[in-house]
Amino acid sequence: MISTKKKESIIKKVQKHDKDTGSAEVQISLITERIEELASHLKKNPKDAHSRRGLLKLVSDRRAHQRYIDAKKRKADLKVAA
Repeated sequence: MISTKKKESIIKKVQKHDKDTGSAEVQISLITERIEELASHLKKNPKDAHSRRGLLKLVSDRRAHQRYIDAKKRKADLKVAA
């Protein structure tokens, strides 16, 4: 688990405005940190199948958020070009 202070520092680095805690960019940053922690845990405990499943789910969630951001950028680029 990510400590509260570490979570706050990650959010402050990425947030768009003062009260932004749930944008896709913030969520990607938090998920990435959790992935890194789980990956290091799995290096020490390679037979931990439950954590491995959780890691795969987090990777999938991060990929979905990234696709959302990419689609949003493409849509904005099309509006500017038109």
